Amino acid sequence: MRARDKAAVSALRATLAALDNAEAVPVSETELRGLALEQSPVGVGVTEAARRELSEHSVVDVVRAEAAERLQAAAQLTAPAHAARAARLRAEAAVLLGFLDEPGTT
Repeated sequence: MRARDKAAVSALRATLAALDNAEAVPVSETELRGLALEQSPVGVGVTEAARRELSEHSVVDVVRAEAAERLQAAAQLTAPAHAARAARLRAEAAVLLGFLDEPGTT
């Protein structure tokens, strides 16, 4: 993206990170405790976990949540000193909501 689209770049990066987090597989408590060294798995890729695949509906939900979060934060920034930040948050939300308005999204 071009440098002049800073709001779009910021919104898309954050949303991609949120989607990446949504695809993460939850770790159970027993996995967090770890194993004794002699029980540790060995080999290339043995510690890799398959990612969840999100449905289109789940992706849309994450994008809507990201847009709503920005709009809520902008609404809380009422002081004149924060007007620029609030405007940027609204612009980021508009970018995200624009993707949802395109044909092919539900």
